[in-house]
Amino acid sequence: MSYTNQRTAYGNTLVELGRENNKIVVLDADLGGSTMGKMFEEAYPERHFEMGIAEANMTSVAAGLAQMGKIPFTNSFAVFSGGRAYDQIRQTIAIGRLNVKICGSSSGLSDYGDGATHQSVEDMAIMRAVPNMTVLCPADANETVGAVRAMAEMEGPCYIRLNRNNYPNVTEEGKKFEIGTPSVLLQGDEIAVCATGYMAGLAMEAAEELENEISVRVINVSTIKPMSRIC
Repeated sequence: MSYTNQRTAYGNTLVELGRENNKIVVLDADLGGSTMGKMFEEAYPERHFEMGIAEANMTSVAAGLAQMGKIPFTNSFAVFSGGRAYDQIRQTIAIGRLNVKICGSSSGLSDYGDGATHQSVEDMAIMRAVPNMTVLCPADANETVGAVRAMAEMEGPCYIRLNRNNYPNVTEEGKKFEIGTPSVLLQGDEIAVCATGYMAGLAMEAAEELENEISVRVINVSTIKPMSRIC
Protein backbone atom coordinates (compact mmCIF):
# COMPACT_ATOMS: atom_id res chain seq x y z
CA MET A 1 0.00 0.00 0.00
CA SER A 2 1.36 3.42 -0.98
CA TYR A 3 1.22 6.38 1.43
CA THR A 4 2.19 10.04 1.24
CA ASN A 5 1.64 10.83 4.94
CA GLN A 6 3.91 9.49 7.66
CA ARG A 7 1.15 9.42 10.28
CA THR A 8 -1.11 7.29 8.09
CA ALA A 9 1.78 4.98 7.25
CA TYR A 10 2.53 4.68 10.97
CA GLY A 11 -1.07 3.91 11.96
CA ASN A 12 -1.58 1.31 9.25
CA THR A 13 1.73 -0.37 10.06
CA LEU A 14 0.75 -0.61 13.72
CA VAL A 15 -2.45 -2.36 12.66
CA GLU A 16 -0.49 -4.81 10.52
CA LEU A 17 1.94 -5.48 13.37
CA GLY A 18 -0.97 -5.97 15.76
CA ARG A 19 -2.38 -8.63 13.47
CA GLU A 20 0.98 -10.42 13.31
CA ASN A 21 1.92 -10.15 16.99
CA ASN A 22 -0.53 -10.04 19.90
CA LYS A 23 2.18 -8.61 22.16
CA ILE A 24 1.88 -5.24 20.38
CA VAL A 25 -0.08 -2.70 22.45
CA VAL A 26 -0.64 1.02 21.81
CA LEU A 27 -1.06 3.91 24.24
CA ASP A 28 -2.30 7.41 23.35
CA ALA A 29 -2.41 10.63 25.34
CA ASP A 30 -5.65 12.17 24.03
CA LEU A 31 -4.26 12.59 20.51
CA GLY A 32 -5.08 9.26 18.86
CA GLY A 33 -7.01 11.04 16.12
CA SER A 34 -3.86 12.90 15.15
CA THR A 35 -1.14 10.33 15.85
CA MET A 36 -3.31 7.71 14.05
CA GLY A 37 -3.27 5.50 17.11
CA LYS A 38 -7.03 5.49 16.56
CA MET A 39 -6.50 3.07 13.68
CA PHE A 40 -5.06 0.50 16.09
CA GLU A 41 -7.85 1.25 18.57
CA GLU A 42 -10.49 0.48 15.94
CA ALA A 43 -8.80 -2.81 15.03
CA TYR A 44 -7.79 -3.99 18.50
CA PRO A 45 -9.69 -2.03 21.18
CA GLU A 46 -8.63 -4.47 23.90
CA ARG A 47 -4.96 -3.66 23.21
CA HIS A 48 -5.31 0.11 22.97
CA PHE A 49 -5.11 2.31 26.07
CA GLU A 50 -6.36 5.91 26.09
CA MET A 51 -4.40 7.58 28.87
CA GLY A 52 -5.73 11.13 28.59
CA ILE A 53 -3.57 14.22 28.77
CA ALA A 54 -1.04 12.51 31.03
CA GLU A 55 2.08 11.70 29.05
CA ALA A 56 4.22 10.90 32.08
CA ASN A 57 1.68 8.39 33.37
CA MET A 58 1.29 6.92 29.88
CA THR A 59 5.04 6.34 29.74
CA SER A 60 5.15 4.71 33.16
CA VAL A 61 2.27 2.40 32.23
CA ALA A 62 4.12 1.48 29.02
CA ALA A 63 7.15 0.58 31.13
CA GLY A 64 5.01 -1.74 33.22
CA LEU A 65 3.52 -3.35 30.13
CA ALA A 66 7.02 -3.92 28.74
CA GLN A 67 8.04 -5.64 31.97
CA MET A 68 5.07 -7.98 31.49
CA GLY A 69 6.33 -8.99 28.04
CA LYS A 70 4.27 -6.64 25.89
CA ILE A 71 5.68 -4.38 23.14
CA PRO A 72 4.13 -0.99 23.89
CA PHE A 73 4.05 1.96 21.47
CA THR A 74 3.37 5.34 23.10
CA ASN A 75 2.02 8.14 20.91
CA SER A 76 1.83 11.90 21.25
CA PHE A 77 3.13 15.04 19.59
CA ALA A 78 6.93 15.11 19.65
CA VAL A 79 6.99 18.08 22.00
CA PHE A 80 4.97 16.12 24.58
CA SER A 81 6.04 12.50 24.08
CA GLY A 82 9.68 13.29 24.82
CA GLY A 83 9.43 16.56 26.73
CA ARG A 84 6.66 16.03 29.26
CA ALA A 85 7.67 12.43 29.89
CA TYR A 86 11.44 12.95 29.89
CA ASP A 87 12.02 11.82 33.47
CA GLN A 88 10.01 8.61 33.04
CA ILE A 89 11.74 7.86 29.74
CA ARG A 90 15.23 8.38 31.12
CA GLN A 91 14.92 6.90 34.59
CA THR A 92 12.67 3.92 33.90
CA ILE A 93 12.70 3.01 30.22
CA ALA A 94 16.15 4.03 28.98
CA ILE A 95 18.30 3.17 31.99
CA GLY A 96 16.26 0.00 32.44
CA ARG A 97 16.60 -0.85 28.73
CA LEU A 98 12.88 -1.60 28.56
CA ASN A 99 11.31 -2.58 25.26
CA VAL A 100 9.17 0.56 24.83
CA LYS A 101 8.68 2.32 21.49
CA ILE A 102 8.01 6.07 21.58
CA CYS A 103 6.45 7.99 18.70
CA GLY A 104 6.93 11.74 18.44
CA SER A 105 4.29 12.80 15.93
CA SER A 106 3.75 16.25 14.34
CA SER A 107 7.43 17.01 14.88
CA GLY A 108 9.42 20.10 14.00
CA LEU A 109 7.33 22.98 12.70
CA SER A 110 4.92 20.67 10.86
CA ASP A 111 2.15 21.45 13.35
CA TYR A 112 2.28 25.13 12.41
CA GLY A 113 -1.45 25.56 13.01
CA ASP A 114 -1.29 24.96 16.76
CA GLY A 115 1.53 27.42 17.41
CA ALA A 116 4.81 27.25 19.29
CA THR A 117 3.50 25.17 22.21
CA HIS A 118 2.88 22.23 19.90
CA GLN A 119 6.06 22.50 17.82
CA SER A 120 9.33 20.74 18.58
CA VAL A 121 12.78 21.24 17.13
CA GLU A 122 14.69 19.88 20.13
CA ASP A 123 13.20 16.40 20.49
CA MET A 124 15.92 14.62 18.49
CA ALA A 125 18.65 16.29 20.54
CA ILE A 126 16.92 15.30 23.78
CA MET A 127 16.26 11.70 22.80
CA ARG A 128 19.71 11.20 21.29
CA ALA A 129 21.27 12.19 24.60
CA VAL A 130 19.22 9.65 26.55
CA PRO A 131 21.27 6.51 27.32
CA ASN A 132 20.43 3.30 25.43
CA MET A 133 17.87 5.04 23.20
CA THR A 134 17.68 4.30 19.47
CA VAL A 135 16.48 7.33 17.49
CA LEU A 136 14.87 7.08 14.04
CA CYS A 137 13.82 9.85 11.67
CA PRO A 138 12.50 8.34 8.40
CA ALA A 139 12.58 10.45 5.27
CA ASP A 140 9.03 9.82 4.11
CA ALA A 141 5.95 7.60 4.40
CA ASN A 142 7.56 4.72 2.51
CA GLU A 143 10.48 4.60 4.90
CA THR A 144 8.19 5.01 7.90
CA VAL A 145 6.63 1.60 7.21
CA GLY A 146 10.00 -0.12 7.31
CA ALA A 147 11.21 1.90 10.30
CA VAL A 148 8.16 1.02 12.42
CA ARG A 149 8.60 -2.65 11.59
CA ALA A 150 12.30 -2.46 12.47
CA MET A 151 11.66 -0.80 15.81
CA ALA A 152 9.05 -3.45 16.67
CA GLU A 153 11.56 -6.20 15.90
CA MET A 154 14.49 -4.73 17.82
CA GLU A 155 14.84 -5.21 21.56
CA GLY A 156 15.08 -2.08 23.71
CA PRO A 157 13.88 1.51 23.81
CA CYS A 158 13.36 3.35 20.53
CA TYR A 159 12.10 6.80 19.50
CA ILE A 160 10.68 7.61 16.07
CA ARG A 161 10.08 11.14 14.79
CA LEU A 162 7.27 11.78 12.30
CA ASN A 163 6.05 14.75 10.28
CA ARG A 164 2.42 15.84 10.29
CA ASN A 165 1.85 16.66 6.64
CA ASN A 166 1.64 15.01 3.22
CA TYR A 167 4.75 15.23 1.02
CA PRO A 168 6.29 13.18 -1.80
CA ASN A 169 8.23 9.98 -1.18
CA VAL A 170 11.93 9.93 -2.01
CA THR A 171 12.66 6.37 -0.86
CA GLU A 172 11.74 3.06 -2.44
CA GLU A 173 8.45 1.50 -1.38
CA GLY A 174 8.83 -1.82 0.40
CA LYS A 175 12.57 -1.51 1.01
CA LYS A 176 13.75 -3.16 4.23
CA PHE A 177 14.81 -0.62 6.84
CA GLU A 178 18.14 -1.27 8.53
CA ILE A 179 18.65 0.57 11.79
CA GLY A 180 21.94 2.46 11.83
CA THR A 181 22.53 2.35 8.09
CA PRO A 182 22.38 5.54 5.96
CA SER A 183 21.33 5.21 2.31
CA VAL A 184 22.30 7.08 -0.83
CA LEU A 185 19.29 8.66 -2.53
CA LEU A 186 21.24 10.30 -5.34
CA GLN A 187 24.74 9.58 -6.60
CA GLY A 188 27.18 12.46 -7.08
CA ASP A 189 30.94 12.93 -6.98
CA GLU A 190 31.61 16.60 -6.15
CA ILE A 191 29.80 17.31 -2.89
CA ALA A 192 27.71 15.29 -0.45
CA VAL A 193 24.62 16.46 1.42
CA CYS A 194 23.47 14.49 4.46
CA ALA A 195 19.85 14.99 5.45
CA THR A 196 17.26 13.42 7.72
CA GLY A 197 13.48 13.29 7.73
CA TYR A 198 11.62 15.88 5.68
CA MET A 199 14.93 17.58 4.82
CA ALA A 200 15.95 14.58 2.70
CA GLY A 201 13.31 15.52 0.13
CA LEU A 202 14.41 19.14 0.15
CA ALA A 203 18.00 18.03 -0.36
CA MET A 204 16.88 16.04 -3.40
CA GLU A 205 15.11 19.10 -4.81
CA ALA A 206 18.22 21.22 -4.32
CA ALA A 207 20.42 18.60 -5.97
CA GLU A 208 18.12 18.43 -8.97
CA GLU A 209 18.19 22.21 -9.36
CA LEU A 210 21.99 22.11 -9.32
CA GLU A 211 22.43 19.10 -11.61
CA ASN A 212 23.79 21.17 -14.51
CA GLU A 213 26.24 23.02 -12.27
CA ILE A 214 27.53 20.55 -9.70
CA SER A 215 27.28 16.82 -8.99
CA VAL A 216 25.60 16.29 -5.60
CA ARG A 217 25.39 13.08 -3.63
CA VAL A 218 22.35 13.01 -1.29
CA ILE A 219 22.60 10.74 1.74
CA ASN A 220 19.55 9.90 3.80
CA VAL A 221 20.51 9.61 7.48
CA SER A 222 17.34 8.05 8.86
CA THR A 223 18.96 6.67 12.02
CA ILE A 224 20.21 9.42 14.30
CA LYS A 225 21.41 6.97 16.95
CA PRO A 226 23.27 4.67 16.58
CA MET A 227 24.90 6.30 13.57
CA SER A 228 27.24 4.23 11.45
CA ARG A 229 29.77 5.43 8.93
CA ILE A 230 28.23 7.73 6.28
CA CYS A 231 28.14 6.22 2.76
